[in-house]
Amino acid sequence: MDRTTEVRHLRWDAMEKERLNERLSRRIVTGERAMLTQVYLDEGAIVPMHSHENEQITWVVKGALRFWIGTEDSEPVDVRAGEVLVLPSRVPHKALALEDTLDVDIFTPPRQDWLDGSDAYLRDPESA
Repeated sequence: MDRTTEVRHLRWDAMEKERLNERLSRRIVTGERAMLTQVYLDEGAIVPMHSHENEQITWVVKGALRFWIGTEDSEPVDVRAGEVLVLPSRVPHKALALEDTLDVDIFTPPRQDWLDGSDAYLRDPESA
């Protein structure tokens, strides 16, 4: 079987950013079993408490994010540039951008809600 037709070579800066709300945008690359994203958060952006079946690996490239894991009353975990947070499947979490931030998220399997636009918790954080 010739699998070369499935190979893609992409450049982040050639991809349009998807604006989700006034403080959050992203770019998505997806394969069959994994998803790689760039997430841009302006200082003060909030990702409301949520969970998903997908494993998530978050690498903060620039800036800093404060995470609450499990409940909003938990001790926060600050993840700064050069640091990585591994979130197992179904673990509730919330994030706050402590400064303008770029993070790279890897999800497996790919986030279907991000692909089909049913991720209302990001598009309208007040609805979460």
